[in-house]
Amino acid sequence: RIGSATSLSSAVVNTRLQELVRLFKERTEKVKEKLVDPDATSDDESPVASPTKPAPAAAPVPAPGGELEGNKPLEDDHYCEMLCCTFKYRPWRDRLKSYQFPSSIDPLTNLMYVLWLFFVVMAWNWNCWLIPVRWAFPYQTPANIHYWLLVDYLCDLVYLLDILVFQTRLQFVQGGDIITDKKAMKENYLRSQRFKMDVLCLLPLDFFYFKVGVNPLLRFPRCLKYMAFFEFNNRLEAILTKAYIYRVIRTTAYLLYSLHLNSCLYYWASAYEGLGSTTWVYDGEGNSYIRCYYWAVKTLITIGGLPDPKTLFEIVFQLLNYFTGVFAFSVMIGQMRDVVGAATAGQTYYRSCMDSTIKYMNFYRIPKTVQNRVKTWYEYTWHSQGMLDESELLVQLPDKMRLDIAIDVNYNIVSKVALFQGCDRQMIFDMLKRLRSVVYLPNDYVCKKGEIGREMYIIQAGQVQVLGGPDGKSVLVTLKAGSVFGEISLLAAGGGNRRTANVVAHGFANLFILEKKDLNEILVHYPESQKLLRKKAKKMLKTNNKPKDEKGGPGDPLIIPPKAETPKLFKAALAATGRMGGKGPLERLRWRLKELKAMQ
Repeated sequence: RIGSATSLSSAVVNTRLQELVRLFKERTEKVKEKLVDPDATSDDESPVASPTKPAPAAAPVPAPGGELEGNKPLEDDHYCEMLCCTFKYRPWRDRLKSYQFPSSIDPLTNLMYVLWLFFVVMAWNWNCWLIPVRWAFPYQTPANIHYWLLVDYLCDLVYLLDILVFQTRLQFVQGGDIITDKKAMKENYLRSQRFKMDVLCLLPLDFFYFKVGVNPLLRFPRCLKYMAFFEFNNRLEAILTKAYIYRVIRTTAYLLYSLHLNSCLYYWASAYEGLGSTTWVYDGEGNSYIRCYYWAVKTLITIGGLPDPKTLFEIVFQLLNYFTGVFAFSVMIGQMRDVVGAATAGQTYYRSCMDSTIKYMNFYRIPKTVQNRVKTWYEYTWHSQGMLDESELLVQLPDKMRLDIAIDVNYNIVSKVALFQGCDRQMIFDMLKRLRSVVYLPNDYVCKKGEIGREMYIIQAGQVQVLGGPDGKSVLVTLKAGSVFGEISLLAAGGGNRRTANVVAHGFANLFILEKKDLNEILVHYPESQKLLRKKAKKMLKTNNKPKDEKGGPGDPLIIPPKAETPKLFKAALAATGRMGGKGPLERLRWRLKELKAMQ
């Protein structure tokens, strides 16, 4: 029994020691990886655990009715029933009380400010469109005057809130610094031209209602808040993905508004001359606004077919209408052309490049198969990227913004390349800006076997196939998006590293290319990363160039195996014996070795 207990304890101790040795080995490997690659994860960098939560309270005792007391909703809790579920929510009054209005507003990026500008522009449009209508047409009557006044003063309230709440909280830039101080923002607004126009548009001319009656023309200063309209246009175009659609709608609204003003003036002229007094004026039949708007369209667009004016007033009015119509309509047409031209500028550039290329290929009688592939490349590149060359767009941006875009697009892929792990992070950032995007068509050769490799490839989209085998057409492996190949060629010494296989695009493939000369220009500024890369490259090249015999593969059989080399210490002893001229055993052994060597 004592022996069995001793053997059992020794087995337990051995098992524990083996486990400790295994743990120490794992720890050593992790430390070595951390020293080689600082970006690798480590146990030391694991997040700190959260504080221990208190133990849960004891389960409540069921009430006599069978229901737990803890499950009963409190009086202050609010629940919302939806379908078969019950949700707890905060009352809207509490949420409203807890909401804090921002002390400063960024006018360039704050969407809440853009939404507020929308309401201000709606109030401005109400005044611009309805004041002429109420002045010219008999739509404002004593029976409905209170409805008109209600909307008017709601618009005035929006104007007043814009001055007191929003404009005094707008951030501004002074000397390169963003100013967010309340007093400074308020003083900046009070000194601006915007404040003067905002005060002017709220002139209290409504007090004249008590003397001359409710005349809509007294509200004409409300139309002077045009600066809010143009600011809203700039902010909205900055956040829209297709801003040209809004520009077309806005230009069309300009044309409709000019026709709207002309129709109001025509009804006023007809009322001044007397409705139906001549063939030129409005006869008072049908819908007055629609009839006058139709006349305004025919006049401004100069369609013709209008009755001739009879009186001097009618002639002068018609002449001014024609001159204004020609000028306004030409301006609108020119602006619409510019808007449509700007919206289709990219498409026009694409068509121009494609037409020039086709003309060039036809002039030199390029085969139709090649021409079809070129056309396919143009169409796929344009539809997939929206442009033919991404560098043309990024070259306009500052260096910092180009780096930010490159990091968001390519950093996750490049950081996973084994060759660059452990390198300086700033070196990788500089390398990202040198990547060049290239589109390959189906069955295009990305690289061929035997050619000198001078670039590395990163697959952004699509797939490529590595071909090999006796015929060179067998698919060895298929690389998908995120894969990297050809990285050893970047640091190969001498004449470069030759490609060992053919790589073909399987379908359309979009690849990023990093050239060897670009990497060499970057490594000049990062000597430590250069040493690490050369060390990794030598190791990878040694692995790739290792003969099959050394890898354990079958080599050429030898009939007579080679003789093992004589140890250096034994050679030194033989040489010393020879110099002393001795005739002992060592000298005889040396003579025997010479004889065996001569026989071989």
